[in-house]
Amino acid sequence: MSLTVLNNISSMTAENALSNTQSALQKTLTQLSTGMKINSGSDDAAGLSIVSGLNANIAALTQSQQNAANGVGLLQTADGALSQVTTLLNRAVTLATEASTSGITTGVGSQADALNTEFASIMSEINQIGAATNFNGSTVFGAAKTTTDTVTGSVVTPGAMDVGKNITITDTTTGGTLTLTGIATGSATTATNGGSGLAYTASVSSTTQLNAAITAAFGGNLTGAATGGAGAAEVITSTSDSFTVTSTDTSLLGVTANLVTTDPITAGSGSAKVANVYIGDGTTAAGANTQIQTSINGLSAADLGLNADNLSTAAAAQTALAHITTAINTVSAQRGVIGASVNRLTAATGDMSSEVTNLQSAANGLSNADIGKTVANMTQYNVLQSTGMAALQQSNQAQQAVLKLVQ
Repeated sequence: MSLTVLNNISSMTAENALSNTQSALQKTLTQLSTGMKINSGSDDAAGLSIVSGLNANIAALTQSQQNAANGVGLLQTADGALSQVTTLLNRAVTLATEASTSGITTGVGSQADALNTEFASIMSEINQIGAATNFNGSTVFGAAKTTTDTVTGSVVTPGAMDVGKNITITDTTTGGTLTLTGIATGSATTATNGGSGLAYTASVSSTTQLNAAITAAFGGNLTGAATGGAGAAEVITSTSDSFTVTSTDTSLLGVTANLVTTDPITAGSGSAKVANVYIGDGTTAAGANTQIQTSINGLSAADLGLNADNLSTAAAAQTALAHITTAINTVSAQRGVIGASVNRLTAATGDMSSEVTNLQSAANGLSNADIGKTVANMTQYNVLQSTGMAALQQSNQAQQAVLKLVQ
């Protein structure tokens, strides 16, 4: 080996080795401080890409678990409301059964009237539950069916009543009454409403005024289309109530007896609410495999087919009883649909939880540092750094030996 002074190859070799050792030691210290094996794309480009995808799946599934929990909350809210409706319908069964017998009094203020009033209150509460139940500010049930009712029958015009005779029209929904008192043939008739907190008195002398009086007395629920002269049949239409008619003028009973609603209320179309819960992992397009949908129908007396029922007579109560039984089955069926969806969401939550665990395990295997191995590497690189520094020092000193030849 020749002796030279221009290039110290051994020093350069030691310096390169020391630089590599320091770079490896720095990488090891970074891994120990972060706990991650992959801290940049240069550490493992392919591994970083895989881990990023896995982390995206984990984030989507974690949120999907929360979506499922929210969906269960909404469905359980609906189920709780339906449970209360079932309780109300059971009470309605009791009332209808009681009203179906002939052993109770009838007429205004009678036992039958009290039963009918409570039944109407139950229907109102069902409507209230359907409209007011919400979850996180959003209604739970679908849009209720719209309802209209038409009352057709005969009512005499003012001039047809004798002096001192009267006709009483009773609102079977509110209990309000409108009494038409005849003053004289061809003269004005006084219309007085004295029930359920309503108060209206009017003297009318024409068909038009009579209709106006009836409409005002029942809070605008009536619209009149009465025509004809004295003693002619009149037609009254109601938008929300049903009516019965009584009279102290026996000559008019045959004319007015048919002003009793039999099936006055018809239900328009409603719409179901679709509770849609997304439970995807972020890699699959929205569809049947990433969504659990539950159709929740509207909840109202109309939706349950009870809007036309009343307990004013034994026959009507018997008809209502059959409808109530059907309504209970309808509510039970809806609760079954909701319960099935709750079970699906619960099962999906368990599956997603297991999937998140497995994905996290896979991501950890790729990205997490093996602390034991990393510490061993650090020890090795610390030793190599020390020996590298010593080797670099010795290689620099060896170059000085050439000077002894020129002394």
